[in-house]
Amino acid sequence: MSTPERDFGPGDGPAAKVSVSLRSGNIRAVRERVGARGFSAYVDAAVERQIERDLLEEALQANEAASGPIPQAFRDEAAELFRSVKSAPEFLEEDGWRTHEAS
Repeated sequence: MSTPERDFGPGDGPAAKVSVSLRSGNIRAVRERVGARGFSAYVDAAVERQIERDLLEEALQANEAASGPIPQAFRDEAAELFRSVKSAPEFLEEDGWRTHEAS
Protein backbone atom coordinates (compact mmCIF):
# COMPACT_ATOMS: atom_id res chain seq x y z
CA MET A 1 0.00 0.00 0.00
CA SER A 2 1.40 3.38 -0.95
CA THR A 3 1.49 6.42 1.29
CA PRO A 4 -1.11 9.09 0.48
CA GLU A 5 1.61 11.62 -0.45
CA ARG A 6 2.72 9.48 -3.41
CA ASP A 7 -0.73 9.57 -4.97
CA PHE A 8 -0.89 13.35 -5.43
CA GLY A 9 1.22 16.04 -7.03
CA PRO A 10 2.09 19.36 -5.41
CA GLY A 11 -1.04 21.37 -4.68
CA ASP A 12 -3.37 18.36 -5.03
CA GLY A 13 -4.99 15.91 -2.66
CA PRO A 14 -6.75 16.09 0.66
CA ALA A 15 -5.33 17.93 3.65
CA ALA A 16 -3.40 15.80 6.12
CA LYS A 17 -2.01 16.68 9.53
CA VAL A 18 1.77 16.81 9.91
CA SER A 19 3.99 18.17 12.63
CA VAL A 20 6.57 20.78 11.67
CA SER A 21 8.88 23.00 13.66
CA LEU A 22 8.90 26.69 12.82
CA ARG A 23 10.78 29.60 14.32
CA SER A 24 8.74 31.53 16.86
CA GLY A 25 9.05 34.77 14.92
CA ASN A 26 7.64 33.12 11.77
CA ILE A 27 4.73 31.67 13.75
CA ARG A 28 3.92 35.10 15.19
CA ALA A 29 4.16 36.76 11.77
CA VAL A 30 1.82 34.23 10.15
CA ARG A 31 -0.72 34.50 12.97
CA GLU A 32 -0.66 38.29 12.72
CA ARG A 33 -1.39 38.05 9.00
CA VAL A 34 -4.07 35.36 8.92
CA GLY A 35 -5.08 34.50 12.46
CA ALA A 36 -5.06 31.04 13.96
CA ARG A 37 -7.71 29.64 11.61
CA GLY A 38 -5.84 30.56 8.41
CA PHE A 39 -2.45 29.30 9.58
CA SER A 40 -2.47 25.93 7.82
CA ALA A 41 -3.71 27.36 4.51
CA TYR A 42 -1.03 30.05 4.62
CA VAL A 43 1.76 27.55 5.30
CA ASP A 44 0.40 25.15 2.65
CA ALA A 45 0.40 27.95 0.06
CA ALA A 46 3.96 28.92 1.04
CA VAL A 47 5.16 25.33 0.66
CA GLU A 48 3.50 25.07 -2.76
CA ARG A 49 5.19 28.31 -3.91
CA GLN A 50 8.57 27.01 -2.71
CA ILE A 51 8.10 23.75 -4.63
CA GLU A 52 7.27 25.79 -7.75
CA ARG A 53 10.43 27.86 -7.25
CA ASP A 54 12.54 24.73 -6.74
CA LEU A 55 11.16 23.19 -9.95
CA LEU A 56 11.79 26.42 -11.85
CA GLU A 57 15.38 26.56 -10.57
CA GLU A 58 15.92 22.93 -11.63
CA ALA A 59 14.53 23.73 -15.10
CA LEU A 60 16.79 26.78 -15.40
CA GLN A 61 19.83 24.74 -14.39
CA ALA A 62 18.96 22.01 -16.91
CA ASN A 63 18.51 24.64 -19.62
CA GLU A 64 21.88 26.23 -18.82
CA ALA A 65 23.54 22.81 -18.82
CA ALA A 66 22.10 22.08 -22.28
CA SER A 67 22.37 25.54 -23.86
CA GLY A 68 24.89 27.49 -21.84
CA PRO A 69 24.31 30.49 -19.60
CA ILE A 70 21.54 32.96 -20.34
CA PRO A 71 23.09 36.06 -21.93
CA GLN A 72 23.32 39.06 -19.62
CA ALA A 73 21.28 41.18 -22.05
CA PHE A 74 18.33 38.78 -21.65
CA ARG A 75 18.74 38.76 -17.87
CA ASP A 76 18.71 42.57 -17.83
CA GLU A 77 15.64 42.67 -20.09
CA ALA A 78 13.78 40.21 -17.83
CA ALA A 79 14.71 42.20 -14.70
CA GLU A 80 13.46 45.43 -16.28
CA LEU A 81 10.21 43.77 -17.37
CA PHE A 82 9.66 42.46 -13.84
CA ARG A 83 10.31 45.90 -12.34
CA SER A 84 7.84 47.54 -14.75
CA VAL A 85 5.13 44.95 -14.06
CA LYS A 86 5.69 45.13 -10.31
CA SER A 87 5.25 48.91 -10.36
CA ALA A 88 2.20 48.93 -12.66
CA PRO A 89 -0.70 50.74 -10.96
CA GLU A 90 -3.16 47.91 -11.64
CA PHE A 91 -0.98 45.55 -9.58
CA LEU A 92 -0.58 47.90 -6.64
CA GLU A 93 -2.80 48.47 -3.67
CA GLU A 94 -2.69 51.49 -1.42
CA ASP A 95 -0.07 49.77 0.76
CA GLY A 96 2.12 48.59 -2.12
CA TRP A 97 2.61 45.27 -3.89
CA ARG A 98 -0.42 43.01 -3.63
CA THR A 99 0.18 39.94 -1.47
CA HIS A 100 -1.19 36.47 -2.15
CA GLU A 101 -4.14 35.53 0.03
CA ALA A 102 -4.04 31.95 1.25
CA SER A 103 -7.31 30.20 0.50
